[in-house]
Amino acid sequence: MTTPTADFPSPDPRPFLLVQTRPEDDAAAAEVEAVQRLGGYPEGRLRVLPLDRVVQRPDVATHGLDWEAELADVVAVILPGSPFTGTDPEETKSPVQRAVEAELGRMLDVVRRRDLPFLGCCYGVGTLGRHAGGVVDNAYGESAAPVEVTLTDEGAADPLLAGVPRTFAAYVGHKEAMSALPPGAVLLAAGADCPVQMFRLGTRQYATQFHPELDQAGILERLEIYREHGYFAPGEYEPTVAGLAAVDPEHPRRILANFRTLFG
Repeated sequence: MTTPTADFPSPDPRPFLLVQTRPEDDAAAAEVEAVQRLGGYPEGRLRVLPLDRVVQRPDVATHGLDWEAELADVVAVILPGSPFTGTDPEETKSPVQRAVEAELGRMLDVVRRRDLPFLGCCYGVGTLGRHAGGVVDNAYGESAAPVEVTLTDEGAADPLLAGVPRTFAAYVGHKEAMSALPPGAVLLAAGADCPVQMFRLGTRQYATQFHPELDQAGILERLEIYREHGYFAPGEYEPTVAGLAAVDPEHPRRILANFRTLFG
């Protein structure tokens, strides 16, 4: 089993590609700002692809995106969270969601064939895991909350997790999760109620179930935007906000900065 090393060449001038799937303008803008700020991405190093909007263009709806061209001049890909849930019944998915899922599958075909660095956050764990042959279902969903995450031995040795303690707090909130890793995947972090909190494929493709791209202000804003999206039972919203406001995890965001340093 190969563990990536921290010996990488000097900074690559090519941009990172942030692939977004959030139809809500305020949530999408806040997500871009958070990734730039928490990851320390300089101006011009983060290119944004609003995939949920792009798939509605007539040319893309007819022919699909040319992912070979789209990824030709980027150094790595980041896929953050989404209001979409891949395990929803197909008949309940909107045309936009179905198109986004199809395009993400084609994108990952290219990412994995070219061995591009990839970081998937929350929505990204199921997207990458399902594409690589893992099992994603509703067995290990978690309500929006700070939870305790523990690194495995492999996680503690991985350079993407440099500076992250063996046990740390992180924000979660998801309806689906990995219940079985893809063949060849390496478990990097686990939680008490969700056994797959982070994994790696090869040495360059990563996915987290928790949110490295959210600080306290970010998750409270996102909860307000998505409070009617089925994440909360009646009467749960206010206690959930109170629980999130009590903790501001500092360590998960280190993953965004490490990803930039290692691959950019």
